[in-house]
Amino acid sequence: MFPLSDDNSEITITPYVNYIFIGINILVFVLFQGLGGNDAFSYAYSLVPREVTTGVDIEGVVAVKNSAGQVLGEIRHFNAPLGVYFNFLSSMFMHGDVMHIGGNMLFLWIFGDNIENLIGHIRFAAFYIVCGLAAAFAQVFMGPDSVIPMLGASGAISGVLGGYVLLFPTRNVRALIFRVVTTVPAYVALGIWIGYQIILGYFSPSGEGGVAYAAHIGGFISGVALIKVFAIGTSTDKNIPAHPL
Repeated sequence: MFPLSDDNSEITITPYVNYIFIGINILVFVLFQGLGGNDAFSYAYSLVPREVTTGVDIEGVVAVKNSAGQVLGEIRHFNAPLGVYFNFLSSMFMHGDVMHIGGNMLFLWIFGDNIENLIGHIRFAAFYIVCGLAAAFAQVFMGPDSVIPMLGASGAISGVLGGYVLLFPTRNVRALIFRVVTTVPAYVALGIWIGYQIILGYFSPSGEGGVAYAAHIGGFISGVALIKVFAIGTSTDKNIPAHPL
């Protein structure tokens, strides 16, 4: 499911926070990651599950093994300048390549502004960060011994998608679905997306395939669970459906 646009007719504020998050991601990718080519920076500020669970900052070349103990390759780890736990935050603003950041920022551009419009700038910023942290914890939980670095805004954006489908289950979303451009309700478009994550995550729970599906699922669930909390006191508080899917 590749989104193209949604209905923004109800938006009454400029989604500054959403724009700022997009801008930070792009600036970090261009200026600090060298368009994804600066491995020293990217790996130093990525989140490594084994570093989190052991509290030990891994340095040097480390073998990557699958669940059967087979060596899949090697990764060179770099010292985390601000400590391994700071990387919960820094990893949320980095990406692996142009396609990675392009896809993530498109999702955030389309779905983030609607939520910010309803819960406000400050709440949206907090909601985004909390969902990103929850997503990272989910990935660490599923693969506590993994030495594969995690980076990307996908977990936080998955939380945005979870909040969106609860707030706007029937909102029309124009998307490319199975190579066909069509318009469907949000619960269909995002239902296909999360279903895909669940299926692939079942086969690669710890991210051995290069994608942190557990983070996507964890972020989405946290978004669904937390959007009501962040919407308390807003005009939408009593109108959020209990079961959108």
